[in-house]
Amino acid sequence: MTELKALLFDVDGTLADTERDGHRVAFNLAFEEAGLNWDWTPELYGKLLQVTGGKERIRLYIEKYLEAFSAPKDLTEFIANLHQSKTRHYLELLQRGEIPLRPGVERLLQEARTAELTLGIATTTTPDNVTWLLKSTLGEESLSWFDVIAAGDIVPAKKPAPDIFVYAMEELGLSADECIAFEDSGNGIKSSQGAGLKTIITVNDYTYDHDFSGAVLVLDKFGEPDQPSTALQGKLNGKNWLDIEQIKKLAG
Repeated sequence: MTELKALLFDVDGTLADTERDGHRVAFNLAFEEAGLNWDWTPELYGKLLQVTGGKERIRLYIEKYLEAFSAPKDLTEFIANLHQSKTRHYLELLQRGEIPLRPGVERLLQEARTAELTLGIATTTTPDNVTWLLKSTLGEESLSWFDVIAAGDIVPAKKPAPDIFVYAMEELGLSADECIAFEDSGNGIKSSQGAGLKTIITVNDYTYDHDFSGAVLVLDKFGEPDQPSTALQGKLNGKNWLDIEQIKKLAG
């Protein structure tokens, strides 16, 4: 049996509930700053999450919801500038400590470090978003906990393509059977499974009804002793929260 060596984490929705109260809010601030009367409500944003990547969501919104919008000649540059503004607003939210980690995340990372497991990140969000989330919640030193932070446009195809997970494993020099992935969405598990990875899911308000067929475990959250988690698919054995012992069994 191959030994588990690494845990590979998605970020948005997995480590923190960043979508509804982070990215969505930052998009609206960027639109207002640009003089656009666009408003991404929680319901609308849930529909835009069918695609991964912020620039891709802006383009989808323009193409699907703004029939009367007079697009600028260089639409790609227009979208890139909006996204750059959104990223700045999002980082400001992070720096003010307004986006906490989900229950159980810090405990699980610390348990993994104690067990001498390698930690990695595989996400479509930008490197700055990852850096500031970690720094604002776990401190500057937490950046050194991760042997690879695969983020943003470092690969040409975003999730649900498997490229970001493949890249992370190549950087670590590990195979899929030596790793396990943590995701929160349908596109996320398509990406991780496409890379051959067993996957643990922690759902959020936007993803609880996604298809997670093939996941080794689906939870409402990683959980804590005083904030128990609920298994939506698969079983938690002996405890009402996810720990490293169970992860190792699931990876086996």
